[in-house]
Amino acid sequence: MLTVRKAEIKDLRAIVEIYNQAVLHTTATFDTATKTVEEQRVWFDRHGPKFPILVAEEDKNILGWASMTEWSDRCAYSATAEASIYISEGRQSQGLGRQLSEAILKAGKEAGLHTAIVRIAEGNAASLKLAESMGFKEIGVMREVGKKFGRLLDVTLMQIMFD
Repeated sequence: MLTVRKAEIKDLRAIVEIYNQAVLHTTATFDTATKTVEEQRVWFDRHGPKFPILVAEEDKNILGWASMTEWSDRCAYSATAEASIYISEGRQSQGLGRQLSEAILKAGKEAGLHTAIVRIAEGNAASLKLAESMGFKEIGVMREVGKKFGRLLDVTLMQIMFD
């Protein structure tokens, strides 16, 4: 049975493995070098009640994760977060993204966030469709801002308001 729960430090290795799959094989992230568990420990430690990390777990296996990350360190943005979702290779298009999206948006709202923003690189039609279905609205397109796999890519910015 699939469970979505708050991430714990013991989940970090699986979170990093899923993220590194995306780094190596997709444009879901513009990182081009894989991360180590030690590097991601710093990222993990910057999260907490206001900026949660959740995991989707089934039979003690982490199948995906979602996070709300501080949008900016400038205090005026303190109620704004960037939402991210990553699903394990081979488990996409099975409803995990929707379950994690619903859970992380609920967690963000409960944490007192006012708004969440997602950045979706061109070529990720499923991510755009999911974001739209969750209530995100397009707020702009940044043209050719990232280069990955030898291509300059556009990034669509989308936003949802919690109150």
